[in-house]
Amino acid sequence: MKITEKEVRYVAGLANLNLTEQEIARMQVDLDGILEHMARLNEIDTEGVAPMSQVLFEAEETATLRPDSPIPPLGNQAAMANAPQSGAGYFKVPKVIER
Repeated sequence: MKITEKEVRYVAGLANLNLTEQEIARMQVDLDGILEHMARLNEIDTEGVAPMSQVLFEAEETATLRPDSPIPPLGNQAAMANAPQSGAGYFKVPKVIER
């Protein structure tokens, strides 16, 4: 499996990254290595392994999860109490992505 420079540029564009030629070359090697590793993982026989099972943690199935119990919501006024800027019941934030 070999990722192309064109694919690296495409992914970088999706992530809104401006990469140098050196970074593109390095990313091409890195992404190709990741995809090769994923291909090797896909070869592992997982027959009989339940989805989302934790093979390194021997406990009950839900031992790592807290009980799911309903709690009252925070409420708009409490949420906005410490907001630097708010308006019409929403947080106001500066624009951070420009294209």
